[in-house]
Amino acid sequence: MKIVHVFLLGVLLVPMMAWAQTEGGNEDADAKRLAQIKAKHARGEEITAEDRQFAMKYMAAHGQSGSQPTGQKQSAEERQAKNAAFVKEHPPQDSTGMVPLTDLGKGTYKGEEGGLYPGGGNTPPADHLKAGLALAKEIVPLDGEGKKAEDGKIVLLSIGMSNTTMEFQVFQKLAAADKGLNPRLAIIDGAQGGQTAKVTGNPDSNFWKVVAERMDKAGVTAKQVQAVWLKQANAGPTAPFPAEAKTLEKDVLDTLHNLHNLFPNLKIAYLSSRIYAGYATSPLNPEPHSYEGAFSYKWLIADQIAGKPELNYDLAKGEVKSPWIAWGPYLWTDGTKGRKDGLIWVRDDVGADGTHPSESGRMKVAKLLLDFLKTDPTAKPWFLNNK
Repeated sequence: MKIVHVFLLGVLLVPMMAWAQTEGGNEDADAKRLAQIKAKHARGEEITAEDRQFAMKYMAAHGQSGSQPTGQKQSAEERQAKNAAFVKEHPPQDSTGMVPLTDLGKGTYKGEEGGLYPGGGNTPPADHLKAGLALAKEIVPLDGEGKKAEDGKIVLLSIGMSNTTMEFQVFQKLAAADKGLNPRLAIIDGAQGGQTAKVTGNPDSNFWKVVAERMDKAGVTAKQVQAVWLKQANAGPTAPFPAEAKTLEKDVLDTLHNLHNLFPNLKIAYLSSRIYAGYATSPLNPEPHSYEGAFSYKWLIADQIAGKPELNYDLAKGEVKSPWIAWGPYLWTDGTKGRKDGLIWVRDDVGADGTHPSESGRMKVAKLLLDFLKTDPTAKPWFLNNK
């Protein structure tokens, strides 16, 4: 057995030593570069031939899956064929004919009532709003230990996948240039490429370690997080409604539990579903799944309003398991047909894959989020500079 172990150790060490000799041996920098390449791929961005070659060499040297160049090529060919078949069956379209939830009202989609909230409305019921307003007033600058401090911070954290981080990074720039916001705000992007709801629903996933690292780099702590913008989806949905939406609902519920457990002073989480996906050229998250995912959030919010214990945010009513939740900006619109408030989504608002937002698409979402936080009654008390 010892001989076998020595042999296996040699098999693993030889390619790694060869990697160190040929690539300079800067293991930390190389690992970081690979992570950046994978993140670009997850966001649907083009990977250069040089980066692709680097990634294949690195993974081959470290025994990671997808390491063989031939396998990589075949995988790419298979993926292209799959996407081509998808486009043939689901050609990109400027409109799906589906009605945005905000316009659907008391109408129904496959038996489910429209509107963002129970009863077909787009505003929270009075009692739920009252609770949110009370919590909003409790959001104040905190020091690293979570104690009130005039020179402390109010951390607003994003949670989600590739689209979320792409949009939130633009939001951060808009917010940084806005002089009307609370100077004690610390706006941290925790969203990450490829990290779907299934991932964030896992308390042991690396996603949460990366969030902690980003916060540490920004000089804030978990005890200063008091508000979250959560936008999530799952990859490759295929089952008919409501199966995929129910799976997403469960994963987002688990994510909310993780948020409560990791951030003891978190009070409010605003939820947003995906953008229009009628231009999708792959089965990553096409229509009608992008549209249908909104029901996952609608159901969760309705369950909290109904007092379901797994979503309790009020200590007076039992064990707290979740922050108070409500809709953030509703982002879906029916392509160029749009919706009643004038929002449209054109082909140029998405990248080559028709799924991830282009620069104009990111700006649209960022502006919607900024406008929401500047006007929503549960956000204005802590988001704006009210002095």
